[in-house]
Amino acid sequence: MKSVLIAEDHPVVRAAVTLVLEKEGFKRIHEAASVGEALSILREHTVDLVILDLVMPGGNGLDVLERIKSNQWKCVVLVFTSLDPLFFQERCMRAGALAYVSKTNNLGQLHKAVQAVDAGYTYFAQLPAGSLDTVQQSERQMIDNLSNRKLTILQYLARGVKNKEIAELMHLSHKTVSTYKTRLIEKLRLNSAVHLRDFAIRNHLI
Repeated sequence: MKSVLIAEDHPVVRAAVTLVLEKEGFKRIHEAASVGEALSILREHTVDLVILDLVMPGGNGLDVLERIKSNQWKCVVLVFTSLDPLFFQERCMRAGALAYVSKTNNLGQLHKAVQAVDAGYTYFAQLPAGSLDTVQQSERQMIDNLSNRKLTILQYLARGVKNKEIAELMHLSHKTVSTYKTRLIEKLRLNSAVHLRDFAIRNHLI
């Protein structure tokens, strides 16, 4: 019997994904609205497929991908997110995802992706070559060199989340988050924390 986990914090999206999965024959469907819930389900249940959003409370989908890989959980991951594949697809591939579908597409793409991974294939968007200008290419290289944890903290900071809240969400100390913040500003060659949001928006990170 096929088992699946939908890791997505929006109930309406979970309901739509559930309809797709039921049509594809999945009988046991688990749901998680946060990174913590997703990891608990993966620890407690055998799951064949994970439909994973990259933007969730308690971290992000990249954290879940890392834990799946480090724990060697035998499940296939299909990323279903609003984040631009141009900036996130390759990172997800490196982390072990076998498919990447943008929420801007209709659900037909999700159907095809589920069918592909269920049959043992991958499903990724064909990205346009030369679509980034020189500045964005340079910035994308800097982003690619960030660890998943640094990228998650950058996204939180860019959304205006305070250091203390980030520390609680990611189970880190306030001092550690402050250190990451300082290093991010240096690594991304920004003048101050004020420019983190502009950088994130320009590179489709939020």
